Amino acid sequence: MSSVIAFVGLGHMGGPMAANLVKAGHRVLGYDLVPESLAAATAAGVEEAGSAAAAAREADVVITMLPAGRHVLALYREQGLLAAARPGTLFVDCSTIDVADARAAHEAAVAAGHRALDAPVSGGVVGAEAGTLTFMAGGGEAEFTEAEPLLLAMGKRAVHCGEAGSGQAAKICNNMILGISMIAVSEAFVLGESLGLSHQALFDVASTASGQCWSLTVNCPVPGPVPTSPANRDYRPGFAAPLMAKDLTLAANAIREAGVDAALGLNAAALYQAFAEGPGADQDFSGIVRAIRDRSAAPATRPADQNGTPA
Repeated sequence: MSSVIAFVGLGHMGGPMAANLVKAGHRVLGYDLVPESLAAATAAGVEEAGSAAAAAREADVVITMLPAGRHVLALYREQGLLAAARPGTLFVDCSTIDVADARAAHEAAVAAGHRALDAPVSGGVVGAEAGTLTFMAGGGEAEFTEAEPLLLAMGKRAVHCGEAGSGQAAKICNNMILGISMIAVSEAFVLGESLGLSHQALFDVASTASGQCWSLTVNCPVPGPVPTSPANRDYRPGFAAPLMAKDLTLAANAIREAGVDAALGLNAAALYQAFAEGPGADQDFSGIVRAIRDRSAAPATRPADQNGTPA
């Protein structure tokens, strides 16, 4: 059954997600502050709304995809999104934000007479465009059941993780694993270089042994072994380093608030923050291998990549 959906936040992620809802037969009313993003979405079949509130007035479901928790809360409260919607509207926030902000947004929606779900995503821009995202949802079972067909129109999997904020909790835990593993894989390749080991040899061993992980076999941080990885495109994102730094900062905040002994998570957050504020500002997060290499003593032997130039 088709729905009327308000979609607020039509950037690199939100735009393709909204377009996939249109492809699935839904009427999508979209709004974004950036004219270029709004134009791209309307070219894909999204109907332009005059404002976020105008989109919400007609919607059965309101989906938001915004940069940070403060933007979600301001839109919900001060900018009148909750006030504009019909009573009982389902609000689905797909932004990646603090768990505390997600719970505050949920409480605000319920207090205004609506229902809410936090449903951050994994899969990046490529997944948003291909409709292969994974959604991690927090909120009531009934709300998840209602939202699930819409989530699956934008992705390949939706997991109900628990009560409000649980989707965000799952997202930051997953990305903490990803960030730590990318640093570990990158350090291993730099160590291998210093020992005269070729990238391909290390990949052939680790990809079929106990070191196997997504950061190695899909997003390999050195050129050659995985032709589709960003390392073969001069580290063009992919999943940009500033986004990884943002997610790891959220994880670090949660680590401190919960009093968890998570030294690797905190260290990964610091390393990615420095990388994102410096040379990694416009690079894929796998480009951190360059920062590790630059901080290391120059190896006596550095293997060439498949093109014959030092990697």
